[in-house]
This record gives sequence, C-alpha cells and structure tokens, in this order.
Amino acid sequence: MRRHFYVITLTLRFALAQSPTTIAAPGQPTHKGETGKFELLDNSIVSAQQLFLGRVDKVYLIDKVENNPNQINGHPAWASEYRLSDNRQRALDIPTNTFCAGGSVLGNGTWINVGGNQAVTSGGNPAATQDGRSGPYMDADGRRMIRLLNPCDGDDCSWTTSGYQSEQRWYPTLETLEDGSVIIIGGSKNGGYLNDAGQTNPTYEFFPPSGPAIRSNFLENTLPANLYPLTWLLPSGKLLVQAMRSTILLDHKTKVETPLDDMPDAVRTYPASAGTVMMPLTPANNWTATIMFCGGSDVPTDQWASPKFVPISQAAATSCVKIAPDVSGTYVNDDPLPERRSMASLILLPDGKILCLNGAKTGTAGYGTTSWSIGQSYADDPVLLPVLYNPDAAAGSRWSSNGLSPSTVPRMYHSSATLLPDGSVFVSGSNPNADYASASDVLFPTEYRTERFYPPYYNERRPQPKGLINKLSYGGPPFEVVLDADDLFKDVQNVDSARVVVIRTGFSTHAINMGQRMIVLQSTYSGFSNTTAVLHVSQMPPNPAIFPPGPAWMFLVVKGIPSVGVQVMVGSGNIETQNILPIASLPDAMIYRADDTTSSSSGASSTSSATDGQSQKTSSAVRLDCWLALRCLSLWSVALLSLSLLLRG
Repeated sequence: MRRHFYVITLTLRFALAQSPTTIAAPGQPTHKGETGKFELLDNSIVSAQQLFLGRVDKVYLIDKVENNPNQINGHPAWASEYRLSDNRQRALDIPTNTFCAGGSVLGNGTWINVGGNQAVTSGGNPAATQDGRSGPYMDADGRRMIRLLNPCDGDDCSWTTSGYQSEQRWYPTLETLEDGSVIIIGGSKNGGYLNDAGQTNPTYEFFPPSGPAIRSNFLENTLPANLYPLTWLLPSGKLLVQAMRSTILLDHKTKVETPLDDMPDAVRTYPASAGTVMMPLTPANNWTATIMFCGGSDVPTDQWASPKFVPISQAAATSCVKIAPDVSGTYVNDDPLPERRSMASLILLPDGKILCLNGAKTGTAGYGTTSWSIGQSYADDPVLLPVLYNPDAAAGSRWSSNGLSPSTVPRMYHSSATLLPDGSVFVSGSNPNADYASASDVLFPTEYRTERFYPPYYNERRPQPKGLINKLSYGGPPFEVVLDADDLFKDVQNVDSARVVVIRTGFSTHAINMGQRMIVLQSTYSGFSNTTAVLHVSQMPPNPAIFPPGPAWMFLVVKGIPSVGVQVMVGSGNIETQNILPIASLPDAMIYRADDTTSSSSGASSTSSATDGQSQKTSSAVRLDCWLALRCLSLWSVALLSLSLLLRG
C-alpha cells in the first residue's frame, strides 16, 4: 500500500512539474514602423559596443570606458538600460573597464560579461593606478573581471561582480554549454590590433569555475588574428572553433582538439571580422548544425603584422562558406554577398531568413592614429543597405535587398544589433575612436544614434496563438497551440505552414552574436473546417547541446508571418545536468472536414449552406474541445493507472 502511495506521489509531482504555465496570447506590435526601412530612435546614453535583449521591454548596452556625456556616480557612464516601449534609459554602473569584453547568458537566466581592458584615462591611455581611483574616469582594471546581471522589469537590477576572477582576457569568446555553464575561450592579456606571442592567452576556462584554465594548441598556433575565436556548441556536444585559417572540433570534456579543413577565401576572425551565424536547426535537417561565414578580409598570415600592411586599403571579401562539422569537416561555398563586407552582423529572423546589416567595404576592425586612417578608423566605405538571406531559395538567388532601404548611419567598428520580440531589429553603436569623438571632429564619430529596422513581415497581421508555454523541457509531453481563423489568414490549409520557433538572440559585439541560435520544434496539427486548428508541438529535442538551457524567445509563425515573441525558459532554469525526458509521440497531421471525413493539408476547403455551416462549426468545436481535453488527460494517465493499482491492493 505504501509503495502505491509513493508511486502516486511521485507521479503527481512529475505531472505538476511538467505542466508549465500557459502564456497569455501575444498581441500585435505596439510600435509602428515602415517595412524594409530603418527608424531613428532616441540617442543611446552610451555607445553600444555590446548589447543584448534581457527582457521583453529591455535592451542592455555596454560601452568601453570613455568620456560619454552621461554621468553616474561622479564618472562617465559606460553601461545602460534601454526601455523599448518609451525609449526611457537609465545609466548602470560597472566599476571596471568592459572594453572588448565577451558575454553570454547562463542556464539560470543570468547574463555574464567577462574580461576587458586595463583602467584608462583620457584618450584611452593607461591610468596612473588600476584600482578605480584615478581620474577622470575612476575605472578599475577589467581584464579579469566577471560581471553578472539578472535583467528586471522594473528599475531594481544592476551589474554585480563575481567573487571569482577569470584569467586576464581581452577579446574573449563565451559560449553557453549543455549544462548552462559557459566556456570562456581565448583573448589577449593586454589587447591591441593584433594578438602576439608576448600577450596571447591561449587557454579556455569555465564559469562557474571548474578548475584551472586549459591550454589550447589551436590558440597558440593561430596568431596573430585569433581574437574573439568564433565558437559554437554543436549537437554532438563538441565545439566548433575557428580562427585565422584554422578550424577545429574541441571536446571540452576530454580536452581533445580535432583539426578540420582550413577556412577558404578569407580570414573571418577579428580584425577581419566576417559575419557569422548558425543556420536554423529544424526537423527537416534533423537539427544538424550548419555554420555560415560571410565576408571578412583575405589577408595572408604573414602580412597582418607587416609594416607595409595598410588595413584601410584592404578590400573586404564577399565570399560565403558553410560547414556542418558534425557531418563533415569540409567547407562548401554558398552564394556570395552582393557587396563586400567586413564587420557585418547576421541576425536570425523568426521567419527563417537572415538579416545582414552594418559593415564596411574596405578596411578592417580596429582603430589608431596613423597617416592612412580616416580619423582613427581602420575602415571606410560603410555599407548602408541591408540584405536578406533566404536559406530556402535556389542557389544563386539567396541574397536579396528587394524592398529594403539603406540606413543613414554608418555602422562599422564597435556596432551591434539584436532581434526584438516584435520581430524588428535594434541597431546601435559604432565607434572607431580611442575616446569620445564628435561628428564635428571626425568622419566616423562615437555613435549614439539608435535605430530599429523593420523586416518585410512587420506590418502584417500577426498570429495570436493561445497555449504557448513559459518553460520548455528536453523531451517530455507535447503542448497544444490553438489558432483561430485570423491566425490562419482565413484558410485552414495554412496550418500546414505553421511552426513554433525558439530563438536565443545572443550577446552582440564586434559583428558576433555570441550564443545566437534558432530551433524549429517538431509539430503536427489538427485542422477543422470552421478555419481553426490545433498545433501539436513537441518539447525541445532530448539533447541540451542542440539548444543549451537558459532564456529564449518563442514565436508562432504562419505563412512566414511571426507572432510577437514571448520569453520562455529552456531547461530547468538552473546550471546543472539537464533532465532528459522520453519523447512523446504526436498525432498525424490531419484536417477534419464537415462531413466527418479527413484530408491531408493539400485537400481543398469545402463549402456549405448556412445550416450546414452551423453544423460544421459545432462539429469542429467539439473536435477542438476534445483535443484540449486529451492534453489534460495525457498528463494524468500514469497517475490514474497508479491509483487503480492502489485500489486493487
């Protein structure tokens, strides 16, 4: 008897634990904008060298220490919070220098920012002391700092500093791992345009800390252009790491580095700074990771440090290549960019397309005072026209700028961008200067102008699905999403195009969105002849390496039109080994007709008289209610079975 009670208790706990809260149906975007165009917003109060979306209404900006006009606690601000609903901003205090730090989000929802520069004074010169007591900026050495932020809906969150310090790092890369911890990889100890043997930090470590830093032969052998090594966690649990012309698979558990093919056509890492992105992970590609690299600079290794090398005269590349490292170690060519670009940002959109924006046609990242720099900029010829990449288009026609208009703001070195929940893109930053520089002094100043870009779908009526949930597990029971006639654009056959996508927007800096990825969840549907439907949606695939735990954004997309995104937590919400649940089966995709027959999604919609139409609506409503009832019953079926055993005993 006690055993049966124990089984029932465990089962009920499991059912309750696996019943996430249903989110209110998302509405329509509240912000108005013209599709295909940029809109200038209020100026930011710090220049957005780094930024990330932390809440539905909050973007967090991080700058380097410089003479920003906005002050906090007696010194210039170099971090801020930007409220999207009304453009209200508040300065945030980060006592240490965040110049060229890296960032990501932990599995518990805390954002992490690691590394930076030494304390500086005017002009970016080293401060007299490194303890934060030297004027005029009162900043402390940030090279070993680990900064943490838990985003808030109110005004009560602020950056804190971890009690643990990292290795000394400038330009490190962070990537969230399958347990929600992060790997911190590479960088240099002192910074500069290039890395070199005297200052490189060819190691990686983890946070939360799990022992001393581990030396990497790959990082030792990819000088001098290996800062911000390009890194992605793969479904295999290994990491793709790319720098200079070399590529490896890193097993972060066994510390084994496996060489893959060399990068063709161009250098993609900083300061060549190609645009990079992991392509959408979908059921159709079995959630296989494919990484795309576009642009950069084709500079031979021995020329980077040559006194004769003039970066600003270097034409940026147009080459785009892809690699699926869990399948093959070989790069394949894709459609080239329509224009040469270095420092391009590639942003995943919920319709599956990729937005390419920002960058320069000539030169590289970096700045300095030389005879050939433009002011201090090492780049020129800003690319103002965005372009969209369609992965489903035929080869030769994947890039298009049709219907898109250029920005008026040059954004090259130190610019950033991120997707927003309403499907627009927040764009800010650009600052190829050692300290604050105004437009009256230089051609490419410290940039505070901030924009939103509105993709082609923005002004379409958005789906308003009912039944989206606030937490996703790895495996486990499916959930049902209800779509009405408006969501289906008055045609039940459109349910065949419906899908639920989850996007992590990433930590944006230096033309990289660290941790950015998108997954399409497995789903089927039941469509009804009253032009309603239920989408049966699986949880995350039972492998946290496909999509690591932590906060993300869920969208329902119909006919390429996304709903407004809702924030969800993927995984347990803790930094820990994630629980893997059995995969629940989904019913076959089906559309039910008024005459009680069924058809596939290709079947034509039927017509009926007014009387038959009322019967049709009643019949469809009954079927819809049945599906919703079945969802509840499935959660408790095991508990009821255990109860029957108890009664028999």
